This record gives sequence, C-alpha cells and structure tokens, in this order.
Amino acid sequence: MSPFFQRYFIAKSTANNLKHPIGEPSNPQQYRAIGLIRGQYQMSPEKINRGYLKDPQGNTIRVVVLGKVISLIRKHLDLTKDHLWVVYPRTQLKTGELHLQIVGVWQPEKVTNPDPNPSERYFSIRGEVVSCDRRQRVVIVKIKQKPKQPGEKPRFFKLKLQGILPGNPQKHFWDLQVCLHQDQLVIQQATDLGLLPQHQKTKPLLKTSKKVSNPSNKN
Repeated sequence: MSPFFQRYFIAKSTANNLKHPIGEPSNPQQYRAIGLIRGQYQMSPEKINRGYLKDPQGNTIRVVVLGKVISLIRKHLDLTKDHLWVVYPRTQLKTGELHLQIVGVWQPEKVTNPDPNPSERYFSIRGEVVSCDRRQRVVIVKIKQKPKQPGEKPRFFKLKLQGILPGNPQKHFWDLQVCLHQDQLVIQQATDLGLLPQHQKTKPLLKTSKKVSNPSNKN
C-alpha cells in the first residue's frame, strides 16, 4: 500500500486489518452514514472538488469532494474510468434530493486480503429515527457528527430514507442497511437497538419528610 493510501484509509487500524472500506461499528450506538458507489467522477469546469458521479446505469448524482481526495484525483486517478467511491450521503428533506460527499476511493489491489466482493450501492446508516410516515413510506434519521475540535458541541444532520419500520420507531437508535436505488436511499434491513438514554423516563425522586424539633415543647 502506498504511503498516501496508508495515511488516508488507515486511521485506527493497520493495512492487514482493513478488509472492507466500511468497517464494523466501534460501539453499539455509533452514529454514522457512509456508503459505496461505483461511478465515473465528472468534474465541474469551475471547481475540481465539485461535480457529478455517473454510475454504470447512466444515473448522475451531485457530489462534493472532501479533503485529501482532491489530491488523489489530481495526481493518482484516471477519471475516464469508473472507481468505487467511499461517500457520505446527504439529502434535502423537502425535496428528497440526494447528494454525496466523496471521502475516499476503495482500491482492493492496494490492500492485503481485501473483501473480494464489497457491496456496491450499499450504505450503513446508524442514528435516531425522528419521524416515520408509513403512508408515504418515509423515514427520517438524525445523525450526530463527531466534533472537529475538543470542547466543540456536536452537530446533527438528517437523512430522508425510503421504507417503513415496525412498532414505534421514533426516539430509538437504529442500525439500517440501505441500498441506493437510482437516486433514492431504500431501507433493506433494520435493527432496533433500543430507546436512547435521553428519551428514557426517569422516576421522580420521592420527597422525604424531615423531623423538626419544636423548642417550645422542650422543658
């Protein structure tokens, strides 16, 4: 693996441990929204970090390229070919329009013992369900982002997904396996990981009566 890929993809692991670009959650209630999509990056004439991904079926999705991937695009990738991109999804809640943030490229030939068949168009969405409209088959999930600086308050964003969930899913933390169908994020599997602590009802503290001595009763 080249030093660039090792620095970029291996933050908390080693090259031998990295089998798949989307690893296992670090804890049961780890928030995340990340996926894989194959396509050709079509750069905007105005800015190198903005453009579209064109998938093998001819669908196009608006994208923004983040961080060190810009250098990767400039110096290492043949943009006339399709690549398997690691992306963060974002959706407009009103329109449902999907756009992606490109954060990496998966190149298994540069990894020791990689997963031979990574699921393309697969997304791992983990967060709090804040809305579930069964009639419209729409689920809204709130994702908490890790603070960029120590002491900074965490930020949140919401994703609009297609599908339905059982029971009363709101205020629960869900692990969602999602597939990109054309330009829609569709729920394939869902696991309820329970009611989030901030929504759990706590029993009120019982008031305890204190005995007060009355000086007038003393001899």
